Amino acid sequence: MNSASIESFELPPAAPLENRAADFRLRLLVAVMLVVSAVTAIAAYFAERNLAANAGGAMQRDFQRALELLHNAQEIRHAAIEERARALERRPRIHAVLEDAPDLADLYANADIELADLLAPAGDAAGGGAHRVHAEFYRFLDRGGAAISAPPKSAAGMLTQGEESSLALRGVPVRQQLGYVWLQPRGGHAAVREIIATPIISTENGEVIAAWVLGLRPFELSAGEASGGIKSGIWLNGRVAIAGLDDTAERALATEIARALPAGFADDARDATTHWRVEIAGAPHQLFLKRLNPSSSFPPAYEVCLYPLAELHARQRQLRWQVLGAGGVLLLGGWLASRVIARRFSLPVAQLVVDSEMQRAQRARAEAALELTHEELQRSARFSADASHQLKTPVTVLRAGLEELLARENLTAEECNQVSALIHQTFRLSSLIEDLLLLSRMDAGRLKLEFAAVNLSQLIEAALDDLGAMPDDRELELETDFPPDLHIAGEKRYTSIILQNLLENARKYNQPRGRIRITARADGPLVHLVIGNTGRPIPAAAQAHIFERFHRGSIGENVPGYGLGLNLARELARLHGGDLRLARSDESGTEFEVTFQLASPAATNR
Repeated sequence: MNSASIESFELPPAAPLENRAADFRLRLLVAVMLVVSAVTAIAAYFAERNLAANAGGAMQRDFQRALELLHNAQEIRHAAIEERARALERRPRIHAVLEDAPDLADLYANADIELADLLAPAGDAAGGGAHRVHAEFYRFLDRGGAAISAPPKSAAGMLTQGEESSLALRGVPVRQQLGYVWLQPRGGHAAVREIIATPIISTENGEVIAAWVLGLRPFELSAGEASGGIKSGIWLNGRVAIAGLDDTAERALATEIARALPAGFADDARDATTHWRVEIAGAPHQLFLKRLNPSSSFPPAYEVCLYPLAELHARQRQLRWQVLGAGGVLLLGGWLASRVIARRFSLPVAQLVVDSEMQRAQRARAEAALELTHEELQRSARFSADASHQLKTPVTVLRAGLEELLARENLTAEECNQVSALIHQTFRLSSLIEDLLLLSRMDAGRLKLEFAAVNLSQLIEAALDDLGAMPDDRELELETDFPPDLHIAGEKRYTSIILQNLLENARKYNQPRGRIRITARADGPLVHLVIGNTGRPIPAAAQAHIFERFHRGSIGENVPGYGLGLNLARELARLHGGDLRLARSDESGTEFEVTFQLASPAATNR
């Protein structure tokens, strides 16, 4: 594409502006409707979610408060029972019977007298910690944890043989144990009773010789204000007892709890509470569950609370309709606003159509101009490469002629020095041609590196050997600090060029009896190589231009060179995946830092 084709570029035919404006109004209306609908749906979702979360949090707080009250009441009762247990320990008759072969008649006859007030119904006794217990029955456990049956006429309470066996433990407990058992009163429904097993300790040797078990009515769970209609009960051994539920609902709820308990609920976690939604008699409820006797030797029992969710669902429906109503009003307002906005924006849209076509044409012209520029750059790179290549032959011929002339015996010393200087200039010219040829290949994008593991430490040592072999009267001091066998990812030839240019730069711009310092270290995936000298600092105004081609500042007026070394070194460093920068330049010296990619261990071991 040439300049004439760029100038003759024409705008593509545009659609009628009226159709564009109508299309814009339609899209704006649809967008507004979608945004309002999405906002309404999101608001309804989060409003219902927030309401459910608040209600659930209130239910759980009420459940926890009720459990705390229940726990406090149990603690008071347990303390009273422990006090009575210590009193029993001091009764010589009961102690004598328990430590020897127990005589049932004598054991329970003495115990009936001591525990008469515990078995009194509520309200019959007044005052005293023990009077708050009101036990329904009691039994003794022997040293093996088996229940000692009470005589028929004992006041210890009537229990069947199966009910007495449910009081037994694997061994006599060493501390108070809380449990629950199912009892079947005559002519009544099965009920859950709380049992407390308290050890009896010998006053002679301090060992546990027996235990006595009290059976009591469990405390009822009191509900808070937010828990209207709460139903509470106890789940034990696959059965549940909740006041107000029929047998069918109780069996269905017991099955639901038994299926949910093995799903990860921690039986031994005292503060662990789980909850989920269940259907009871066709109505939704929130079920809360918590173990009542953690770390107990008796079978696990759980407090069950049911909160009806009918009121919550009614509030959610009401809130949903409120949000949808507000969304409808907002939708209508958005529709009206979109029509007004569309009418006001219709004329600017028409102008936007024209501007868009013009910008499209300008972009096409810019792309064509960019293509021409790219072609010119390619031709320039090819010319530079061809010119550099063509100059290498005459320079080589010139050097050969000068060397042949220098070999003649009839030359004076002055003439030999002049010819030697000319030969040195041919070497500098060859080096310049090589640098220009390398730069032209990089500019054209034709320089491709074959990466391999390169031992940077060996390259530095070789470059220092070359530097020391050069004639120089500066008497420079070398300082090095780099680990052995430091490998980088790169190509050895071009890495050596980077090192040579930086070391030559540090030598040329150093002061007499100065110092060149080389340090290298690995830092994560990179290797940092720093080369510094103690020459004069680079002026601040010149620091921004030191990497430009053919730039030579005032500090290098008497230093030979063409101003290509730093530029070439930086371009090669970037091709290696790193970079070259001026680390610092002040009165103490100048430092350049070049970074390389650290070679992988697999490439290093090849």
